[in-house]
Amino acid sequence: MNNAVKTGLILTFGFLTGATLTLTQGVMADRTDSQVQHTLPLAELQNFTNIFAKIKADYVEKVDDKTLLTHAIRGMLSGLDPHSSYLDAQQYQELRIGTTGQFGGLGIQVGMDEDGFVKVISPIDDTPAFRAGMESGDLIIKLDDKPVKGMTLDEAVKLMRGEPGSDIVLTVVRSGKDAPFNVTITRDIIKVKSVKNRMLEADYGYVRISSFQSKTGSQLLDAIKKLTKENKKPLNGLVLDLRNNPGGVLHAAAEVSDLFLNKGKIVYTEGRIDNSYMEFNAKPGDVLSGVPLIVLINGGSASASEIVAGALQDHKRGIIVGSKSFGKGSVQTIQELPAGGAIKITTARYFTPSGRSIQAQGIEPDIKLDRVKITELKDNSIAAVKEADLSGHLANPKDSKQKSKNNSASSKSNKEAEEQPLSSTDYQLYEALNLLKGLAIYNKK
Repeated sequence: MNNAVKTGLILTFGFLTGATLTLTQGVMADRTDSQVQHTLPLAELQNFTNIFAKIKADYVEKVDDKTLLTHAIRGMLSGLDPHSSYLDAQQYQELRIGTTGQFGGLGIQVGMDEDGFVKVISPIDDTPAFRAGMESGDLIIKLDDKPVKGMTLDEAVKLMRGEPGSDIVLTVVRSGKDAPFNVTITRDIIKVKSVKNRMLEADYGYVRISSFQSKTGSQLLDAIKKLTKENKKPLNGLVLDLRNNPGGVLHAAAEVSDLFLNKGKIVYTEGRIDNSYMEFNAKPGDVLSGVPLIVLINGGSASASEIVAGALQDHKRGIIVGSKSFGKGSVQTIQELPAGGAIKITTARYFTPSGRSIQAQGIEPDIKLDRVKITELKDNSIAAVKEADLSGHLANPKDSKQKSKNNSASSKSNKEAEEQPLSSTDYQLYEALNLLKGLAIYNKK
């Protein structure tokens, strides 16, 4: 990738839009005349002027020119697609603050539904919205009894933000629920921890990426090293959890993919303008040395997380498990305006290594696995008689050695029994672990 282009593009993640953004300083001022279309639609502009004058003359209340023109700009951009918009100076500053990984609000990634409601792309881990039980796909129809219909996304976002400690009531419509219901959420300072890790059991690790930030790649590498150290030997398998990950920094998605790939294309982008083409390629070195990798996705996995899932799927490096992803395959460029503020405009689509566009299609998992809850059945029947229960049975020649091992294992299993089994707390993760075990056994054979 051209270094001049790379350093001029800072890709960020929007706190409430879940969009993959390209932040470019001064692009509007630097654009050459040859790149701008000079032919003006005179008839349409005359129509615009007539409407502008009509509003100024006849509207029930006096409206200043700046307000009318701002509304026109907002409408022009929002009419293009759900991710293009106009940001005034304050909104632009809030967006820049939001990309640091710490900001105030509820902790949900949202977009505008085609019917005019706010749609939850995903709640962010360990945030007020997450703890309140908000789910991917929820539709927010009211904010503190104010109907969302007719609001712009920016207006809805502004209402959801507020002083930490203050409450807001969201009226939510959820698939599978017969009627709308209210969710009260207490606003807080949102600190996004990008990477979490733990051992599922001996030899099998788990890493969760909640969003893609500038340091996610290095944090993931550190997490895998910690798991390997804790295991005291190389892992037999790893689960990479990208569920409800709304996306983020593009180069972080490329770095994460690169950790597991030895060579080949990771992702590329294409648009109308020359500098919209970018390509990321893997460098030699697989941090797991080829051991099995399972990637969990769902409908809340969007943008940068779809880049990772698509790259690993195309290279056959990981097995994708879960449900179809969100399907956001476009790149937005933030172009700062000379007079202040900025416009966020879709400038490119990104493609997986094999040339697939994710836009409005998403990533289809290799193994579809719905989110379900498993209830353990209680066995009230009389225990079956085993060889060891028979009178006069032959002793096991290794019984004395086995007994001490069994006692040790028993105390460990008793401790584990006190905790809820993984199958009941997270069935998809439970199945991913079983799949990893099966692959590890097969590979050894």
